[in-house]
Amino acid sequence: MISARIAALCIFVLLLLRAIMAAQLPLSADEAYYWLWSLHPAAGYFDHPPMVAWLIRAGTFLFGDTPFGVRLAGVILSIPASWFVWRAASLLLKDKDRAGLAVLFFNLTLMASVELLAATPDMPSVVASAAFVYFLARVQQMDDGRAWLGAGIAAGLGLLSKYSTLFLGAGTLLWLIMDRDARRWLLSPWPYLGAILALAIFAPNLAWQSQHHWQTFLFQFGRISAGAFTLRYLGEFLAAQVGLASPLILLLMAVGLWRATRMRNDRLMLAVLVWVGLGYFFQHALHDRVQGNWPSFLYPALVILAADAFALHGWRKLYSLTAPLAAAMLIAVYLQAILAWMPLKQDPLGRLLGREFAPIGEVVAALVNARLADAVLTTDYQTTAWLRFNQPGIKVVQLNEPQRYPQAPAADAKLLARPLIYLAELRRDQHLLVQKSFAYTGFPTQLQTPSSRYMVYPVGRPKSSPLGRMP
Repeated sequence: MISARIAALCIFVLLLLRAIMAAQLPLSADEAYYWLWSLHPAAGYFDHPPMVAWLIRAGTFLFGDTPFGVRLAGVILSIPASWFVWRAASLLLKDKDRAGLAVLFFNLTLMASVELLAATPDMPSVVASAAFVYFLARVQQMDDGRAWLGAGIAAGLGLLSKYSTLFLGAGTLLWLIMDRDARRWLLSPWPYLGAILALAIFAPNLAWQSQHHWQTFLFQFGRISAGAFTLRYLGEFLAAQVGLASPLILLLMAVGLWRATRMRNDRLMLAVLVWVGLGYFFQHALHDRVQGNWPSFLYPALVILAADAFALHGWRKLYSLTAPLAAAMLIAVYLQAILAWMPLKQDPLGRLLGREFAPIGEVVAALVNARLADAVLTTDYQTTAWLRFNQPGIKVVQLNEPQRYPQAPAADAKLLARPLIYLAELRRDQHLLVQKSFAYTGFPTQLQTPSSRYMVYPVGRPKSSPLGRMP
């Protein structure tokens, strides 16, 4: 087994590498979209709670509107997230080497490496869930009632990050009911004080939701509606976790989860937290797609169970390959993201990080700078966000989805009366929507990338005053 000192050194290298990647990689469309949120700080937004926008605002205040500024919070918060996993593992496993191994596994998974690098709601959610697991470990192992307050703070911050924290709350209640030793806490004021503290921290977003027709709740929880039964999405979900955890770490997670569930020992608390979340994802996958990143908040608990399973003697030789295999996969992904070293015909990382979109944005900016158009019209948030971040000198107006930018200014009627161009990826082309607001929509020019096509339409003569927003 790797010693705690060697694990600490490896973790330091991984955190340093993550910081380098944060500075060098271009933003994904979602990261640029959340950056748009940060320009208008609020207590809530259409898609998610506000924490990611607040953190981006703090990072760009220090380092400007750069990829590193946008991602600064994730780079910094990787340190407390790792510390929380280490301390929780130390309390539950009672072995410093296995605790160090749990943190190493955590930072080697592509899931944690990506979610703590990228400026998305999963970043603060993962940190909050790691803190939540740590404080519950203090409750269980140290009989520390005050740790419920820490769990409440972590839960409140988690809810301000992403609503999946609700699964941790449900899992905690189920654990208190199932575990005979933990049941006595139901007669103590501490858990209820922690819940009140979580609700108080979450209250600003609740107030915002009440003033905006509960739109985020409707958007997120509207996905629960059932569709036709199929096993296709379950297979996709499991395959995604193989890649995001790495095959052997995922195997250890499964073994650790099975042992904790079957033996009902001190690890039962972790098992219940995980099963509540996984139970929903498995059920959802039977009728609709589960995005691979959704279980990210469960990884702090899962890596502790994986480190616990590593102590088994039966498959020790196979387990010794766990960290090297995960490291090789992580480094390969980093190299592909920054160097595109594998000549793929359609590189998913190139598309995800906007590398393919960059020349499209440059062509559009050149048209605006040549005075062939005064602004660019869009109808999807990905194109809007990439243009706004990568081409700050041009004006961008999104004609639809005003709920995404409630505090952004409406487009000036004088601007919309000037020559314009409409830019859209072919599969998202909504030129018929543009034609409802403008009398003239000319023939498009097609711009090709390795995996997609973009259409550029000349537009003019507004029929009325379109309700476009300038994010």
